[in-house]
Amino acid sequence: MFSFMSPLGMASWAVRLSIFSALTGSLSLSLLGCSRPEPVQEPVRAVKVMTVGASGLDVGGEFAAEVRARVESRLGFRVAGKISQRQAEMGQRVGAGSLLAQLDAADYQLATQAAQAQVSAARTQRDLAQAEYKRYEGLRAQNFISSAELERREASLKSAQFSLEQAVAQAQNQGNQANYTQLRADAPGVITAVEAEAGQVVAAGAPVFRLAHDGPRDAVFAVSENMVMKLQKGQVMQAMVAQGGPTLQGRVREIAGSADPVTRTFTVKLALEASEQLPLGATVNVLAQGLQGSQAAVIKVPTSALRREGQGTAVWVLDESQMTVALQPVQVATADGNEVVIASGLQPGQRIVIAGVHVLNPGQKVSLYKAPITPVSDR
Repeated sequence: MFSFMSPLGMASWAVRLSIFSALTGSLSLSLLGCSRPEPVQEPVRAVKVMTVGASGLDVGGEFAAEVRARVESRLGFRVAGKISQRQAEMGQRVGAGSLLAQLDAADYQLATQAAQAQVSAARTQRDLAQAEYKRYEGLRAQNFISSAELERREASLKSAQFSLEQAVAQAQNQGNQANYTQLRADAPGVITAVEAEAGQVVAAGAPVFRLAHDGPRDAVFAVSENMVMKLQKGQVMQAMVAQGGPTLQGRVREIAGSADPVTRTFTVKLALEASEQLPLGATVNVLAQGLQGSQAAVIKVPTSALRREGQGTAVWVLDESQMTVALQPVQVATADGNEVVIASGLQPGQRIVIAGVHVLNPGQKVSLYKAPITPVSDR
């Protein structure tokens, strides 16, 4: 039997069919959107590796040193007084005998004049005693006086002579005191410090200037307690002048007998050869090589192999059977040039990555880096 639909029923059926088609299409799109994409495989990275081994530890290092004069003296007045003039300035080059400063010499000049007056008085007494002695000597020749009287006149003459000599010596000493009011350089050099100013009252011997004498130079640097036990006088070292300067040879001239109370370091003076032209205060790098340390064999790796992991340090260890890398925590003991000493975490024979450690992930496939071969062209 056949049934016929009305036009209205056929329209309703068409609407239902279109709605079903739309729902079916949206469901298909949603199913396609929920499907997982295929995982992207990490690339196989080429890495540089090294085999860990034990080697000797040298405690030789590089020290920053300051160039100083071999002889450096503190100059002060030999008498007390008030500084009236200061002719020298810090950094000024002076010659031997150059006037550096002067005290108010008025009192010393008066004392010198008084000493000279005492000399004149003593000389007058001596001349009088000498004249009396000659007169009494003539009387004794005529037997007008006794020998005892002549001897008393002779004793008076000697006493007057001694008094004159004493007065002359005191006058010379007082004259020297007046000359000491002028402070002069005792050698050619450079003023490196000024410790008193004009108008200041200074005591005898108080430092006023610091003079670095011309001549050989020293490189002065400080070392720790561990290093000072490995140094000895006469040891040869090299000193490199900064900014591409020459390399000088030197020998350890002096090692401090006690540590600095603040820094707990020991001062070492290295006598430099052919260093007269080096500027005072310049910085040089002293190389102390070949000092064998207390550890006979330690594990050292380049600093490029280290990776920071949280609060610790790690290296990438290569698994040669799988050609993958894994992080291995290590403990760094100290630095030795461009390498670090590993206290724990590695064993001799292990292979670690030494370049590109910051682009690796745990378990990542790697390959060994091979340097490209540059072809040689025939000419």
